[in-house]
Amino acid sequence: MRTGFLVVLGLLAACFAHPAAAASAPAGPFNNWAAIVVAGDWRAHDGGPTEAFDNARRDVAATLVELGFRPEAMTQFSTRPERYADTGPERLTAQSMLDALKASAARAPAGCLIYYTSHGAPQGTVLDVMGRMYMFSPAEMAALVDEACPDRPAIVIVSACYSGVFMPYLSGPQRMVMTAARPDRSSFGCSAEDKYPFFDACFLDSVGTVRNFAALAPAIQGCVTRRESQMTLSPPSEPQVSIDGSLRLRLGMMPFPSGARGVQGP
Repeated sequence: MRTGFLVVLGLLAACFAHPAAAASAPAGPFNNWAAIVVAGDWRAHDGGPTEAFDNARRDVAATLVELGFRPEAMTQFSTRPERYADTGPERLTAQSMLDALKASAARAPAGCLIYYTSHGAPQGTVLDVMGRMYMFSPAEMAALVDEACPDRPAIVIVSACYSGVFMPYLSGPQRMVMTAARPDRSSFGCSAEDKYPFFDACFLDSVGTVRNFAALAPAIQGCVTRRESQMTLSPPSEPQVSIDGSLRLRLGMMPFPSGARGVQGP
């Protein structure tokens, strides 16, 4: 997402997060995984408001429940949680993300998933708290995953411009990392008129076409490429993916529930 925002590094005060989802997850290999789903900003690329990030946060979280992640082991975060009583997200801060993921990982120790959608810059991804924008850096994201989810598989998905900068910090043993763009490229779809950022829309569109996370990554890449080509957007964002070899094999044996589809709300 194109952004000219001035961002500052910072970690904000703690608040404990509580999972907020009502649906029941089907039995499956992700029932004992912890997850957080984060909408990091509320602004469109022109500085006006957009629902794109919170729409993605809401529907990605619902889709993860379809894939077998238990609602009680998942926390949603929003920059404006008071607007979304239906899904009950917590207020976003860097500390609240860490606290929630650590608490969920203690109850669901098999693995962790982090999905973060926001604006981005070469320094990291935007984290808005009470209208003030900070930069959540690749090093901070890596520290969050390392502290909350040590010695277990982790899937980290960052949907933002320039999000390829996260790849070298997050890649490694037992890690699957996917980003919406190369480290030197913008991604698309964060105007006031967009329902979702392009990458998030392709995540939701692709879930029903594949059977596991290892296959989901190339499906999303293909979807983004087609959408950008159809709209003659340039330069292409080129979503990035890195999957540890042993985790790739393991994920291939962790199928999505039969009939699972991406959930797309109003």
